[in-house]
Amino acid sequence: MKFFLSVVAILAIFTGSSWSKDWWENGNFYQIYPRSFRDSDGDGIGDLNGVTEKLQYLKDIGFTAAWLSPIFKSPMADFGYDISDFYQVHPEYGSMEDFENMIKKAKEVGIKIILDFVPNHSSDENEWFKKSEANDPEYRDFYVWHNGKVNATTGEREPPSNWLSAFRYSAWQWSDKRQQYYLHQFAIKQPDLNYRNPKVVEEMKNVMRFWLGKGISGFRIDAVPFLFEKELDTDNNYPDEPVVENVSNCPDPDDYCHLQHIYTNDQPETFDMAYQWRALADEFKREHGGDTRILLTEAYTSFENILRFYGDGVRNGSHVPFNFDFLTNVLYNTPAEDIVAHITKWLNAMPKDVYANWVLGNHDNKRLASRLGVNRADLFNILLQTLPGNAVTYNGEELVMTDVFISWEDSVDPQACNGNPDTYYGLSRDPARTPYQWDASNLAGFTTGDHTWLPVADNYTTVNALAQLRAPQSHLQIFKKLLKLRKEPSLQDGELNIQAIPNNIIIYSRQKAGSDLYVVVLNLGKEDQTINLNQYYQLGTKAEIITTSVQSKNVDGQVVDPAQFVAEAEVGTVLVKV
Repeated sequence: MKFFLSVVAILAIFTGSSWSKDWWENGNFYQIYPRSFRDSDGDGIGDLNGVTEKLQYLKDIGFTAAWLSPIFKSPMADFGYDISDFYQVHPEYGSMEDFENMIKKAKEVGIKIILDFVPNHSSDENEWFKKSEANDPEYRDFYVWHNGKVNATTGEREPPSNWLSAFRYSAWQWSDKRQQYYLHQFAIKQPDLNYRNPKVVEEMKNVMRFWLGKGISGFRIDAVPFLFEKELDTDNNYPDEPVVENVSNCPDPDDYCHLQHIYTNDQPETFDMAYQWRALADEFKREHGGDTRILLTEAYTSFENILRFYGDGVRNGSHVPFNFDFLTNVLYNTPAEDIVAHITKWLNAMPKDVYANWVLGNHDNKRLASRLGVNRADLFNILLQTLPGNAVTYNGEELVMTDVFISWEDSVDPQACNGNPDTYYGLSRDPARTPYQWDASNLAGFTTGDHTWLPVADNYTTVNALAQLRAPQSHLQIFKKLLKLRKEPSLQDGELNIQAIPNNIIIYSRQKAGSDLYVVVLNLGKEDQTINLNQYYQLGTKAEIITTSVQSKNVDGQVVDPAQFVAEAEVGTVLVKV
């Protein structure tokens, strides 16, 4: 009898652990741009204490984790993506004590903290680079250096290759001190680290171990495709990259898009590095206990390459390789059929035993509402939150914040500043990085000071968190309801049955056996349309509206006839079978 009870207990433990989800699975990840989230000391710049102050707000909405854009010590040439000390907090954002207090508060409220890890490059003000430029034997090969070429006609020294920076112009910069060129695939002040040097690989792993030891729950890893470049050839040279096939689409030879980046992006070693980082994260959990530490990877690359970051069938990689295939292909005029095709393509191509993820905004793109339409913002948030897997939300999208016009004179984004008054706005990321709109007080309640590092949106008196929390129906109220809904069994594990139907409408169902049947209707078109939903899903005679776009004539809790459902123009609706 005792033996039987022991077997039952072991079986219960085993099945319980196998059935329960890890904390990050089907999670809701919220990107905080710290410089613009909340300023606690009145200097016009967001900071860590401001984040700490608002963690309960994020938990109340229903987010699983907050991912912070870089907070490390930096000269701010690229607003934190140029790191001068990977082991220190940037003074404008606070102190290490402030960071530790934030981690403590996050644990109290029950929200995970994920840090941005920027492994491809450092600042040129980093001690590593200074030592490398000075030819210190320990750091000589920490970065990518080259003598360059001598022009046979002019006799002048030239860069080693035609490689271009993502911010325009040559990716090579001459160092008078070292008398060599160094590679920078982004700003001149962001020299590329040399991942063919094992010391660099180990140092960056030490950076990860340091911050994991501080209590974070993982990393979002920046610009992964840029980590490795093609090795030198037998003549100690780098090959030129070919010009794009359709040069008329990008005729300016200084523009990044002018070349095919076959030697500076997506080298085979890049994926191995991602798998090594996953092994480190898993090892940290084994050695120190606690919850799973996760990796989210940023890679604007081919569909096939994004999926490779999950793993190679033997080694695991990123838990959440950002689905930029979805982000870059869903535009204002993308028809319903194409959106459904991108969703099903991802779900069908994923490896087994991983989770899908859906991304429709971040600090490098125009805001969701500005790209896809303010009227359709709720619709796309409904889509994002009711698909299977993980959802990633950029701060402000839950309020339907929009891009803010930033003049040439006020522009600070290096990507924009490398343009000119005629071209900068299309390049600029500043419009999506403006301060978070907390309330209708001065400067949107972002700061107690008299200025902000980027202008606040003009519409903050009506579009703000406090107003939307108080309103019976608002973008934020819809968002909160969606995050609560995601916890239902059918939204956690239910099968997705999705299709596009005439006149630009997406419909789909989610249902887990023995649980409620949910149906989502998204009308991307400009006209109302009456649909018999029972032609597609067995809703019966009654369905209740769980939530719907803010401009809908319907209200939450309303019972409707599925056989005569009116799909309103530019409205998304979630229904449940009654």
